[in-house]
Amino acid sequence: MILKPQDVFICLKLITMGRRPWTYQQLSAALFMSASEINAGVRRAMRARLAGPGPEGGSPQPNLMALAEFLVHGLKYAFPPDRGAMTQGVPTAHGTAPLADAPGIPGDEPIPVWPHPSGPAKGYAYSPLYRSVPEAALADPELHALLALVDAIRDERSRVGNMAIRELQARLSQKHSH
Repeated sequence: MILKPQDVFICLKLITMGRRPWTYQQLSAALFMSASEINAGVRRAMRARLAGPGPEGGSPQPNLMALAEFLVHGLKYAFPPDRGAMTQGVPTAHGTAPLADAPGIPGDEPIPVWPHPSGPAKGYAYSPLYRSVPEAALADPELHALLALVDAIRDERSRVGNMAIRELQARLSQKHSH
């Protein structure tokens, strides 16, 4: 079993859904992936202990503690980003909320964007975890924020990464307490 970047993408979407039951068709529509890709990703995430069975045999749920540990300590090594030329796209990492207005973020340099023809910003190309990330992020602001935090952690800028880690941990602990 080899974990794939889309498995993390799926787990992040599950976080935004809270503890509500879900179907593979719902996730497929929300993430612009096939139901079979979702099914395989959930199975890999469960095998890696990033997700587990839901209460009373319900829909699998993210394992927030394990996911936080992996996102903070393993993601940048397992799935480092590729950077490219200036392009139109969807802002990510420190180019969008919640990090865009954080102190210490240089406002005069290009921002990272996931390449997308109808993206609202121009910046340098930054590879998303999965090809449908831009579409899913545009449709779900909470998912967009989580993906942006994860991308800031995948980046090598330690100051931005440290801010992203604190914000991500705060969001996950808030979800854990509900």
